[in-house]
Amino acid sequence: MPRSSLRFGPNPANPLLIVISGPSGIGKDAVVGLLRSTNPETHFVITMNSRPPRKDEVDGVDYFFVSKAEFERLIEAGELLEHAKVYSDYKGIPKSQVREAFASGKDVIMRLDVQGAMTIKKLYPQAVLIFLTASSAEEWIERLQARRSESPEELGLRLKTAEMEYGLVRKFDYIVVNSDQHLEQTILDIQAIIKAEHLKTKPRKVRL
Repeated sequence: MPRSSLRFGPNPANPLLIVISGPSGIGKDAVVGLLRSTNPETHFVITMNSRPPRKDEVDGVDYFFVSKAEFERLIEAGELLEHAKVYSDYKGIPKSQVREAFASGKDVIMRLDVQGAMTIKKLYPQAVLIFLTASSAEEWIERLQARRSESPEELGLRLKTAEMEYGLVRKFDYIVVNSDQHLEQTILDIQAIIKAEHLKTKPRKVRL
């Protein structure tokens, strides 16, 4: 039987670098938590931290804990996707973690605030950026108030920050509504985005 050079079906998979972002209180943790339980073939980034572990925190589960000296060595070597200094401690994402996932053909999902997402967009333009939003401003404010963790002054600051963050929405690739009581639909929407990205005739190629 003669052989053909024709290719049928999608192109071979290129692993995706996916960023889940959005304003404070929008439900990023809940979304990533359910994605983790429903997508075992995907790698979910674990942040590296230079502070000592707190009670009940597990190295390699909650964070990767390293010394400040080791963290600074990784910064100097350019081995972090992004990093920030929070008070006196560092937080960041090691490139090695993403490289290993890509090498095994796994997509990588990370949860970042909007500024962190913009940093990834600048450094890795082929990353897929997904912005989570509530169905209305009223719903989002109700969520923040329900947490009872912000004073009126802090709530006002979060509103001002959110105005700036929503001004960056057009820099994202997708916007997904994460409505109260509809978390499963949010997950389906994100999974549809990932599937569509893998079916593109010109797939994204992230170079670390």
